[in-house]
Order: sequence, then structure tokens, then C-alpha cells
Amino acid sequence: MHRRAGLVLVALAVFFAALAPLLRWYAFPRLAKIPAGQYQEMVLEAKPATLLDYGTLKAEEVEKVTIVQTLKGNVEESERIERTAGRDVVVWDSLSYVQGPDGKMVSQIPERYIFDAHTQEPVHATGESVDGDPVRREGIEFKWPFLTEKRDYVYFDAQARRSAPIHYKGTRQFRGLEVYYFEQTIPWTKVPYPKKMPIPGIDATTLEKQTGTTRWYTTKRMFWVDPVTGAPVNGEEIHTEELRGGSLLGGRDKVTAFAGHVKMRPDYVDSTVELVTSQRRLVLLMTSYLPWGLTALGAGLFALALWLEARARRPETAAGEPAPEPLTV
Repeated sequence: MHRRAGLVLVALAVFFAALAPLLRWYAFPRLAKIPAGQYQEMVLEAKPATLLDYGTLKAEEVEKVTIVQTLKGNVEESERIERTAGRDVVVWDSLSYVQGPDGKMVSQIPERYIFDAHTQEPVHATGESVDGDPVRREGIEFKWPFLTEKRDYVYFDAQARRSAPIHYKGTRQFRGLEVYYFEQTIPWTKVPYPKKMPIPGIDATTLEKQTGTTRWYTTKRMFWVDPVTGAPVNGEEIHTEELRGGSLLGGRDKVTAFAGHVKMRPDYVDSTVELVTSQRRLVLLMTSYLPWGLTALGAGLFALALWLEARARRPETAAGEPAPEPLTV
């Protein structure tokens, strides 16, 4: 009876020991993915900020500039691209809406970001764009991969329409979470005008051709990323834009269009941390808790099977019968 129970325990131990790596290395990469219909809104503020008055074309210090950023999953487009891509695809239609202290629009830039639902690698398909212009992204944008590594990544900059390294700068504590801190600096770069701007009597799409005035931009981008889910729990930018040369400035070499330290509004930081904390438990369940738990269970069952086998082999003495005395010559 002991030996039969031992064989059952050994079979269970082998099953759990084999299930643990399958769950971590086979099931998790296929089950963990970004939902196609996700919707997210984020509000960032620069307080105070320098902002160009497009009526007078003079830079003024204002109380704050607000940036409302939305990400909306386009399920219909995801399904269309999946039919030819042969993998799970997410399509995010995003909008970065900038407004001044009076609530009026300063600019707005739409994007369509297409990426692999599991790895967050870009998927190149028709519709991939920034402000209506076709682009071909390299690297990540908005989100890091699941189980983010302590290394540099390539991050796409929507203003410059190009990718550049974003550098891992160490591990830090943020709101009770252990996060990875990343930085990216974009040097002064000539960039296109947003197609929607409050410039009276001038079409923003042909502004540079009409006036010869160019738009330049530099930023220091900072992210605090939860390494389990790959989701940023906080983001900041030290951002500066200038208009340079041409007839629009009335003989001036340059004028600041926008400058400020952009930060996530505190209530959105709180909600983001809460959401990421709940999601990271699900990822840890499949990558750590269950695999290690199953491994420990398998080892425990195997040890119990060995103990039962050893007990079954031990010689038994009849109850009450004295043990035989040794033979002497």
C-alpha cells in the first residue's frame, strides 16, 4: 500500500515540476497581452510655463499649460491587421491636446500606434501615423514590455518622428513600488508644425513654406516604469519649443513657443499606481508565485514519496515479540 501511494506521489511530483516551467516560459508569453479595447486618459501640467501668444507673437509666462493625453484601443482596426499579420495586434488611437490657462487649444496631435499585444514591438501596417503623416516606428512608445529589463531601450519620439535610445538610470522606490527609472534627451531638432494651431489667418500645414519660420524642439523625458507590467507609473518632461527666423517673427531670430516642466497631475499618478499594482499581481502569479509554488509542491511530494518508500522497506517486528538475540559462539 505504501509503495502504491509512493508511485502516485512521484507521478504528481513530476507533473507539477514539469508544469512550473511550462507555465512561466510557454503559457505566460502567450497569455499576457494588452487588451485591444483598452481606454486610458492622462492629464499633465506645466506650472508655471512660458507660452507664445499667437495673436501678438510674444512669449508670456502663464500660470499653467495643460496636456490631455488619451489612448483608445481601435478593436476593428486590430482585427483587420491581425488577419494579415498573423499575430495579436493592438491599435491605439491617441490624441495629445494642449490647452492654455484660458482653456483654449494651443495644439493637438493625433497618433495611430500599432504594436504586438504580447511584446509591444511595433507592427508596420497601413495607418501607422503621427498627425496624419505616415511613420515607421522603431522601438517602443507609451509602454515598456512585460518583465522590463535593466537596460537601454529604443523609444519613438512623436515630435521628431524618429527613434532614439532611452537610458536605464537605476532602480528606485516610487509610491511603495520598486521601479526602473529611464531618461531620454532629444537635442535641438527641427520638427514640423502641428496641423491644428491657433494662428489667425495662416494655415499651419503650410506655415513654414509661407513664412520661412521653422519650429525647433528639445526635451528631457523621464519615466518611472513598473518592471513587472512594463507600465509607466509616472512621467515627466522638461520641454522647450522655439520658432526661428523667417518673416513671421518680424526680424527676431527666435521666440519661445512653449517651455515648462511637464508633470502628471497627482490624482492621475494615484490612479495609475493603483491600476498597475492590481495588474502586477496577475503577472507575478504566472511568472513567480505559481511556478515557484508548483516547484516547491513537486519537491515536497517527491520527498514524501521517498519517505513512504523507505518506511515500506524497513523490517518490522511483531508486536510484543522480543527481538532475537545475537548468535554467539
